[in-house]
Amino acid sequence: MNTPLTERTCGFADSQTVAAKLAALSHPARIEILRHLSASRSCCCREVVDHLDLAQSTVSQHLKILVEAGLVRYEPDRQRSRYEVDSDALEDVSASLAALVNSCCSGR
Repeated sequence: MNTPLTERTCGFADSQTVAAKLAALSHPARIEILRHLSASRSCCCREVVDHLDLAQSTVSQHLKILVEAGLVRYEPDRQRSRYEVDSDALEDVSASLAALVNSCCSGR
């Protein structure tokens, strides 16, 4: 019953990471941004703005949150920065969420 501190700390750190990524996904505009980026190889902020009809500053803030969460990669490209979905990071979130649901619902 006594889990070693290192195991408990690592699990908590993993939980914090997953929670931060899920928090980044908790806004409808960010979900739409991910969908748009997924349909393209990469996009600049302006292309996302045109697609979503949101203010450039709003899109920039949402992109920043997605980049900080590690769900979107950012590449400076001359005068326009390019953004693309980090598919591996999204797959990790999906797997973590599936594992959580399975562990919580396995007794049903």
